[in-house]
Amino acid sequence: MNITVNEELLAYIDPLTPDEHEALERSLLSEGCRDALVLWGEVLVDGHNRYGICSKHGIPFQTVQNTRFTSLDEVHLWMIEQHLGRRSVSDFQRGVLALRRKDILAARMPAPPAEAAAEPAPSTPTPAAPEPMSSREALAKAARISSNTISQIEKIQKSATPELVAAVKSGTISINTAATVASLPVEAQVAAAAGGKKELQQAARQVRENRAVARTEPETPEGVIARLRQTITELSAENAALKAQLAALTP
Repeated sequence: MNITVNEELLAYIDPLTPDEHEALERSLLSEGCRDALVLWGEVLVDGHNRYGICSKHGIPFQTVQNTRFTSLDEVHLWMIEQHLGRRSVSDFQRGVLALRRKDILAARMPAPPAEAAAEPAPSTPTPAAPEPMSSREALAKAARISSNTISQIEKIQKSATPELVAAVKSGTISINTAATVASLPVEAQVAAAAGGKKELQQAARQVRENRAVARTEPETPEGVIARLRQTITELSAENAALKAQLAALTP
């Protein structure tokens, strides 16, 4: 039997923790693979971890075809729905999956016909454009998180460095903290992430304080002090990163 593992589909699956993988491996070794792997043709759709463990130990498994799929996009959407329904998926991953679902559906929408660009007749009321917040609220409802959290995840996806994304995915810091730190320059984000949870929280706290000062008195000496504090925060984060690198090199 030929089974293909699609690397693009793997992006929709969070890897198991070592403990979770060990528990699944023990279960499969003692009880066998009771649930069938889901395929679309030769492409593995569901059961990637079970497939890897069964292949490693020669454990027999069954497969079942899902004949409803007509494209890889439909496979993506199905996998997203499956993961959104699982309680073990983090809030951050839920938001990421909901945003991916939005992008897939948007790309699949047909382009409006050319005549739609013409001005409507005077008697035809012009439909109101949907409010962006309504779309964001729909995403939040699907992901079972708040619309504000969706906005923060969008900001993280747009501006955060890989190091900062890794910190929020691992649960080292909250989504709120990561979104705040994502407003810093790349170098400051990397340095803060290298310093660990404490440095990241300190960087986020300093950003919030600076914003509060800027909102109240943007042109006063306090604003200048806030900018200086921001610079100090960035330099402190870089210093912490250098100390961490030095400690790693010291025998």
